[in-house]
Amino acid sequence: MLYKFDKHKMNYVKATRSYLRVILIVLTCSALSFGVALYMQTNKLNSIKYITEETRLLVLNQENEFSEVKLKEYIIGLNIKFPHIVFAQAKLESGYFKSTIFKENNNLFGMRVASRRPTTNKGENRGHAVFDTWKESVLDYAFYQARFLGDIKTEGEYIQYLKANYAEDPGYVDKVIKLSKK
Repeated sequence: MLYKFDKHKMNYVKATRSYLRVILIVLTCSALSFGVALYMQTNKLNSIKYITEETRLLVLNQENEFSEVKLKEYIIGLNIKFPHIVFAQAKLESGYFKSTIFKENNNLFGMRVASRRPTTNKGENRGHAVFDTWKESVLDYAFYQARFLGDIKTEGEYIQYLKANYAEDPGYVDKVIKLSKK
């Protein structure tokens, strides 16, 4: 037995046959809509399986294609500390994204092969770590920060760390600060 709420009498009354038919029609339509949507989604997923190797590579290449905007977004997306400074470091270390180390090794930060932390590098070339993509280079820098810079809380502490530990050039930090303000 089904009941419906009668808002005028403020109580439940026995459902009429016409009301039950309406409910049945609504449920049938809903089930059919859900079935069609599920069928369409399954077909989309199945069609993805059958893309050509050429199309797959094209999509991957577009995804991994470097741009400064993508770099900024990726640094922020990985929640890397002090992203404006890290972006400036990448710019400086990679010779404004034109250096041989960046082009050959996909290495944005001049990183060496890591031995005491997790890494995404695939080997060494010209004394620097080699990465399959520029994104792996950024991820490696995130690993570096997590391993060695976890206690650093302020931008000032980060700058002091860079002065003491990061680059051989005594003017490195001043260059990074100047670039990060642009």
